[in-house]
Parts: sequence; C-alpha cells; structure tokens
Amino acid sequence: MNKFIRNIIAFSLKNKAFTFFWVGLLAVAGFISFKNMPIDAFPDVTNTQIIIITQWNGKSAEEVERFVTSPIEISMNSVQKKTSVRSITMFGLSVIKIIFDDGVDDTFARLQVNNLLKNVSLPDDVEPDVQPPYGPTGEIFRYIVKSDSRDSRELLTYQNWVIDKQLRSVPGVADLNVFGGQTKTYEVGVDPIKLAKYNITPLQVYNAVNGGNLNVGGDIIEKNGQAFVVRGVGLLKSIQDLENIIVDDAKGNPILVKNLATVYESAMPRVGQTGLAKNDDVVEGIIVMRKGENP
Repeated sequence: MNKFIRNIIAFSLKNKAFTFFWVGLLAVAGFISFKNMPIDAFPDVTNTQIIIITQWNGKSAEEVERFVTSPIEISMNSVQKKTSVRSITMFGLSVIKIIFDDGVDDTFARLQVNNLLKNVSLPDDVEPDVQPPYGPTGEIFRYIVKSDSRDSRELLTYQNWVIDKQLRSVPGVADLNVFGGQTKTYEVGVDPIKLAKYNITPLQVYNAVNGGNLNVGGDIIEKNGQAFVVRGVGLLKSIQDLENIIVDDAKGNPILVKNLATVYESAMPRVGQTGLAKNDDVVEGIIVMRKGENP
C-alpha cells in the first residue's frame, strides 16, 4: 500500500501539468454537482400519483359510488404504467387516487388521466377535479388571517379574492387550502303573506333572481359609417340591484323583489370552524408546494 501511494506521488511530481489539469477538472465538476444537487430537509421519495376529487352534493355514498366512483375507476383501468387505483366514497364526495410506477413523469401521467376523464359518462351536474401535483411532504407554510375590526366573513372574502391570487402566483406553489371563516352570500328572505297577496310562488322569485343576473349580447347598429354594439347589462353589483329585479306585474305595475322579500348579506351554513389560542373563529391558510420543487 505504501509503495502504491509513493508511486502516485512520484507520478504527480513528474507530471505536474497533467496533475493540475485533472485536479482542476475534478474541482469544477464537484462545484457544478454541488450547485445542481437537490437538497431537501424531507426528501419526497413517493411515486407519482394523481388524485381525482368529485363532489355530488346531497347524494348518499351508495349513489356516489355507483354513478361517479365506479365509472371513473373503470375508465382509469386503461392508464399506462400505473401500479394501483384506489378510491374512497363518502356522502357527496368521491376521491380516487392513481399511483404510477417509479420514474413516471407527472406530465405524462396527468395527460393520460385528463384525456380519459373526457370520455367518462357522469351525471349532468358533476365535474371531476384533478388535483395539483404535490406529494405527502408538500405542506410548507401555514398562516392566519386576523383583524381587530373585521369578522371572519370579511377576512375569508379578503383571503379568497386578494391573498389567494397573490400566493398562487408564487413559483412552486401547487395549491392553497383554506379553513375557517364564513362564506359571504346574499340571501332573499321571502314573506309568505306578501307572496299570497300577489299570488306569487317562491319558485317564481327564484327564477326571476336567477335569470336577472346576466348580461345579454345584442346585434350591431350601423349609422353614419360607425358600428354601435347593442347589449343589455344586467349583472348584479349591490343589494339594491337585487331588490329591483322584476318578478311579475300586476295590471301593468311591476312587482319587484323588495315588494316580496327582504334582501340581506349573510353566510353559507358552516360545517366547521378554526380557532387559534383564545380566538375561536379565525381564517387559516395552508400553502402546498408543487412536487419536485425545493423549498
């Protein structure tokens, strides 16, 4: 062993230029490898997987399994390079997870799943949603939205329309999950006595409100060499707009929503709540990192 080391040293001393060359080459290669080496505190070694979530509100687990989960599972059986297809069906919810072989690219897997989903026959009001590409170690940041002067309904509205858009534009962010808060809505509380007075049903009020919140495109009027676009603007922007929707008419006099009901700002029924420390009603956000990114 000593003789071998002495021979290496003697060779290096006799061939200084060659020795400096390969030592420098190794140093450059080592530096490049170090710069390109992905270093994760918790490396994601899981296989590529695609998750399909489908909601069908108000339906039992048996109906969701029969009309949603089973057709999607049967369609996904033809996906190439998969190892398994697993599913969970609950009340109004179907979750299907497709796990692929080692080394399968996420783009390849996602393209196959999206192409096959187009041919699945599902109920009219059901739309499957393919989840963004993230792994089990993708949760990288949690935050709380709080204010001394705003309630959880206003904070959730600010989160959904301002904070959400800004965070999703950050490179490497796959998804943003929000918990807590109240979803802002506008409710129309009809008065049965007034409905009976005008002989109007609640369904007529619903159809009027549903049909009154849209813009209508018209034709083009040409005059003096100019073209004028005709369209009807009917999108609702305030409670007053909602109150002034025409439901019916009585001898030529319009019957408005405000003549039959009270319109007020409210919130969707809550199915959960998030608290922190002494505050039992906060808005929490969880940022999920895209698979393959380095935090």
